[in-house]
Parts: sequence; structure tokens; C-alpha cells
Amino acid sequence: MASSTVRPDAEDRPPEDHLTRRLLESAATLAYDPATEVDWDTPLDKEFHGASPEWSTLYGTAYWSELTEAQRKELTRQEAASVASTGIWFEMILQQMVLRDVYAKDPTSADVQWALTEIAEECRHSIMFARGAQKLGAPAYRPRRFAVELGRAFKTLAFGEAAYAAILVAEEVLDVMQRDWMRDERVVPFVRTINNIHVVEESRHMKFARAETRRHLSGAGPVRRRINALVIAIASYVIVTSMVNKDVYTHAGLDGKRARDEAKANEHHKSMMRSSCSGLMDFLASAGLLTKPALVFYKRAHLI
Repeated sequence: MASSTVRPDAEDRPPEDHLTRRLLESAATLAYDPATEVDWDTPLDKEFHGASPEWSTLYGTAYWSELTEAQRKELTRQEAASVASTGIWFEMILQQMVLRDVYAKDPTSADVQWALTEIAEECRHSIMFARGAQKLGAPAYRPRRFAVELGRAFKTLAFGEAAYAAILVAEEVLDVMQRDWMRDERVVPFVRTINNIHVVEESRHMKFARAETRRHLSGAGPVRRRINALVIAIASYVIVTSMVNKDVYTHAGLDGKRARDEAKANEHHKSMMRSSCSGLMDFLASAGLLTKPALVFYKRAHLI
């Protein structure tokens, strides 16, 4: 009898409600507590990389070929810590945008309860990234002041598809890197665990961001679509170019100016970024968000 009374309500629910209920069920059955899942107590083993070396900004350059294995490993540890620190910065932006989106909405709805669940997961991720960067022996890398102030404006003003598509870009770019790192036995084990936790839980966040982007775009006119396509592209450019802080090279004991120059011209790294983001670009194209002005910024960020 109970099931017969539930079915009509379930059939009447909007598609997004079905999605958020599935995401809530997934979070209830497949979630991690980084405080206990990650091995925080074992001292850092410097025989390991911090990330897959192929993802280093210097991999394939003349400078990379001159580095000792110890220097390469220290560089990847600093780069991984920088990516984690950038992740914390953007997760703070994300949490505020999502919370603002559900403010004053029905808290008994699956949408609001999923949004709060996502925020809770992002809070745990930020703490996990902070502890991971600290264990890697890195300082607190922060984006340049210009990016911080743009982020402050973006989290305050962005709404609808602009907010959710930018969230999606940041999550997907990080996701493709971490899928490689978590499977790579050259990467220090605790970082592999961190990456695995993030990949599993972020897969839910990306499903939601894609669905919300499409839902908001369904009511967008051509002018709004073009404006927000450019806003999303600029936000994406700032996020991606902030991932590896310019100070990682000096903290790794390298010649900072030479390293920055060679990293900037590194075609291997640009190719890695483009190939890993092909699925993301396909989605943005299908959503009508790859306008000519937007493409300028995606190309500058080497995402296409």
C-alpha cells in the first residue's frame, strides 16, 4: 500500500528533482571522511612525486631534462600543492554561489538538501586539500590579487548558467588531472587517496552542474546567452591560469624566471590541457556557450 501512494508523487516530480534525489542517495552510500580515510600520520616520502610528472608545467622542456630526479619530484609536489590551494580558493567561491542560489528556497526539497550536501562535501575537500598541501611541504599558495578580486566579484554577481557552468569548468579541469594522478604509482600514496576521494565525490557535483547549466539556459534569450558565454570563458581563464602559482619554481629550488619562461612556452603541457578538456568543450558547444568572444579566452587558457 505504501508504494502505491508514493509512485504518483514520484512520477509528478520534475526531472531535476529526480536527479537530486539520486545524488542524495549516492552521497549517502558512497562518501568519504578525509580525516580518517587519508594517511596523515606517515611522514612524507620524498621518493615519490606529488603528481604525475607528465602533468608538470616543465615536463618536456629543456629545463626538465636538466633537473635531477629529486628536483623533478620536489617540483611536482609543489605544483600539486598549488593546484590544491587553487582548488580551495574556487571551492570557497562555489560554496557561496550555491548557498546564495538556494537561499529562501524550500529546505524540505531534494534540490536544497542536495545543495547543502554538496557544500558539506566541498568543505571537507577544502580541509583535505589544505592538510595535503601542508604535508607536501608547501606554503599557502594563493592566486594573484587580480584573480582574488575578480573571484570576489564573480561569487557576488554570477547567477544561473554563468555560476554553474564556471563551477563545471573548474571541476572538470581538476578532475582530468586527478584521474591520472590517483592511478599513478609514482605519486605519493596519500595524494592518490586525496585524488580518489575528490574524483568520486566531484562526479556528483559535475552531474548537478551540467543539469543546472542546461536548465538555466532553457530560459535564456540570445543576448543573455552571449553575455554569459563570455563571462564563463573569462572565469575559466582566470581559474585555469591560477592553478600553478609562479612561486612553485623558487620553492622547488629552481631558477624562477627561466622556469616560468619555459613553462609558458611548453607545448606539451598545452597539449595535455587541450586533449583532457575535449569532453568539456563538447558540452559547452552543445549548450551554445562557445561563442567567438568566448573562444578567445578558452584558446588563451589552452583548453581548446
